[in-house]
Amino acid sequence: MKVSGMAGHLIRRLNQTSTQVFSLRMQMAGYDLTPVQFAALDTVCSSPGLDQAAIAAQIAYDRATIGGVIDRLEQKGLVTRKVNERDRRARAVTATETGQRVYQDVFEIVEGFQPEILSGLSAEEQKQFLRLAAKALAFNADTSPDAEA
Repeated sequence: MKVSGMAGHLIRRLNQTSTQVFSLRMQMAGYDLTPVQFAALDTVCSSPGLDQAAIAAQIAYDRATIGGVIDRLEQKGLVTRKVNERDRRARAVTATETGQRVYQDVFEIVEGFQPEILSGLSAEEQKQFLRLAAKALAFNADTSPDAEA
């Protein structure tokens, strides 16, 4: 089997396509957001008050670098951080009014271009792909070494 037929290679290439489409659509709409920033903003809007470690866990992102992502969202005026009253070492992250408005606008854009990422598949194949990808991710999350931590 050549690399071009391996799951890891195909997933990496599909991720490149997804990132490229995301970046192009954000640029066209006049937004300066990366896919990771959008995922973090989605989590903050869905669960206001989480700390950075919880946001990193929600979006499966590296805890060591999530601070930079939150920094950039804060610089853009999309989120604020406040010392967590229960744990003074942690900072609760919440979306600003601007952040909530941007999130709603961007969510519609992102939702709209999802079929484009899998445009080589029929609508039914896209649904099947999403089911299988979610199943693979759930299994890997349950069996990864980090799942026991």
